[in-house]
Amino acid sequence: MRKNQPEFYILRRRAVPEVLLKVAMVNEMLASGRARTVNEAAAAVGVSRSSYYKFKDDIEEFHDRLQGTTLTLLCEINDETGLLSDLLGIVAASRANILTIHQSIPVSGVASLSISLQILEDTEDVNEMVAQLRAMPGVRKVRFTGRDGASA
Repeated sequence: MRKNQPEFYILRRRAVPEVLLKVAMVNEMLASGRARTVNEAAAAVGVSRSSYYKFKDDIEEFHDRLQGTTLTLLCEINDETGLLSDLLGIVAASRANILTIHQSIPVSGVASLSISLQILEDTEDVNEMVAQLRAMPGVRKVRFTGRDGASA
């Protein structure tokens, strides 16, 4: 086994098992509001809830041509002084334009955070930025929940 194995892989759609594609569809349905519950979305795409919960954080769509788009990220973060500032610093360092930020009042020490970003010509790799956000202490979850204005 290799010492430093990569965390992410790029696969062609045909190489991704059907169950993972269905999990990605459930995530998209929930994020877009086309389904209100996991039960509803899982039933609509034909995947078990247990499969969904097993893989829900392990697959998301890859967007290779994002320039000119608006991305929305949904984050769950611990209620810690300076964490939001550090998180936004990573976004700013990637040279994405922050359009909106909405943070909920923390419940049980965890806040939901929605950040809408405009991807510009000089914005660095969005997937790398998200990987950095996910690696931050105190950040529990980061996922794409929306994309508008795609040039692809």
